[in-house]
Amino acid sequence: LNALLMAPPSSLIVRRLAPRLSGALATASPQLCELRPLSGVARERTQQEQQHEREQQQQQWTGSKWQRVAVAGGLGLSLLVGYCSSCSSSAGRRVAHADASAHPSVAPSDPAFQVPGRVDLPVYKREEVKKHGKGAERMWVTYKMGVYDITDFVESHPGGDKILMAAGGAVDPFWALYAQHKTEDVMEILEGMRVGSLDPTEPAPVHAVDASDPFSTDPPRHPALIVNNPKPFNAETPPSLMMDNFRTPNDLFFVRNHLPVPQTDLASHRVRIEGLGKGRKDIELSVDELKKRYKEHYVTSVVQCGGNRRADMQKYKKVAGLMWEGYAISNAKWTGVRLRDVLIDLGVDPNDETIKHVHLEGADVDPTGKPYGASIPFEKAMSPEVLIAYSMNDEPIPSDHGFPLRCIVPGVVGARQVKWLTLVRLSDVESPSHFQQKDYRAFSPSVQHGDELDWNSVPSIQDYPIQSAFCLPATGTTVDREDGTVDVAGYAWSGGGRGIIRVEVSPDGGKTWYSAEMEQDPDQNQDKMWAWTLFRASIPIPPGVDKMDMVVKATDRSYNTQPETAAGIWNIRGLLHNAWHHVEVKIRD
Repeated sequence: LNALLMAPPSSLIVRRLAPRLSGALATASPQLCELRPLSGVARERTQQEQQHEREQQQQQWTGSKWQRVAVAGGLGLSLLVGYCSSCSSSAGRRVAHADASAHPSVAPSDPAFQVPGRVDLPVYKREEVKKHGKGAERMWVTYKMGVYDITDFVESHPGGDKILMAAGGAVDPFWALYAQHKTEDVMEILEGMRVGSLDPTEPAPVHAVDASDPFSTDPPRHPALIVNNPKPFNAETPPSLMMDNFRTPNDLFFVRNHLPVPQTDLASHRVRIEGLGKGRKDIELSVDELKKRYKEHYVTSVVQCGGNRRADMQKYKKVAGLMWEGYAISNAKWTGVRLRDVLIDLGVDPNDETIKHVHLEGADVDPTGKPYGASIPFEKAMSPEVLIAYSMNDEPIPSDHGFPLRCIVPGVVGARQVKWLTLVRLSDVESPSHFQQKDYRAFSPSVQHGDELDWNSVPSIQDYPIQSAFCLPATGTTVDREDGTVDVAGYAWSGGGRGIIRVEVSPDGGKTWYSAEMEQDPDQNQDKMWAWTLFRASIPIPPGVDKMDMVVKATDRSYNTQPETAAGIWNIRGLLHNAWHHVEVKIRD
């Protein structure tokens, strides 16, 4: 808001939003906002003074001042706050309520969202727009058929430089997530930056299917995802967007695929239940039958890849695998039926000691026709939180995440939460799948590259150890010393349902610690916490330093805490890395 107020008096932003700004100032909560009124003096400043003010305000925004709320009229989206405006606070713990959603009074068909025809402006092809991406001298975005130069607006954007994620391409996918942009005021501001239109004769991009490429039928993905590997597709959630929602939007949920995404059909898809015992036949159930026969339940739960933060372990010593940074983790509301309800209904005794494991298989297959498979202990399978899910954040599960059925196993590594579920088999042994027997097992630091691997010497990973990492600020961020503090934010989570009891942040590599404020699911307790914890803190800048080694560590309900370094947990596959997370912040005088 301060950035908007410091815009030149002739700016369309100020002219259009001045009435709304004054109203926001009159009604904004002082606990949530730091606001500076627009005075007549500001209108008399010289051009040089105005530029100086804008630079100062921009430095504050890029310093991750997440407590500032953009309440200016139609820009009433708390991009930097996440849950700030919808959380209650008590003793350092905040309770998560609703996620960000579209403004109830708007709809995509509203006239305010339509882009007017402009025969007075040039026409551009999409390839020309691509040349104006992030880092270009002039940066452009498109919205529907309009082309807009956002270069001079970036410093005034309430969401900071997040807008640059769309530079050189369409802003539409981002506005689908942040529908608060869709107001008459914002549309008029956008139109003021218009430099042209997309060529109406140019065909829209078409995803071509190549019969020789098994990945050519993969679904489209959100452009903000940070791609780690294109085939099979693996991508992380952008850390700058993770704090905006307690439940990760489906389009931004990290993607971990081992094989091509299978083509599944809701009507014909079946899950087969095998190994029900002597005298009981195997049975196949459709999605519709699951919904009709069993009571619906939901759980808000994390999925985290076993290789999350592998890139950090690589800094200590070479490891093998996809170099995930720290954002192969997401949190969602999963809705479906309890696996135990299905099995008990089919005659399975939950106390049957001859059943040790439950095999799970998906519709995704390798070139030899073998499906992806995993298994979980029978005891875990019979726990009430384990679901055969058909909904993700109150929508059908997207293709990348297992449409139409996924087995959700809260507290357990993501590799066991099988997507495109087609088979549930009761057994006295673990799944024979490669991914159960010869992957997702963490060896001792004594096992080196080139050694013969005894896969039976270590158990398969199930529950995940305690984890935490910063989302904000990014490493290398520069903050002014006069700010006094550095605002940090991130996530913490522990497997097995062990709730996070505290998150601590250090500004000096671990010599001094500050407790962070935590945001947790109000429907879960410390002994059964499947959702993540989001944390925030304002950390004082120590005197005389030119950089800060920011560190975060978490402690769970069992008083497990993260190790200081990777020395004792290093393994050749780089799995389960959970040492202290470091971010370097530079201090500018």
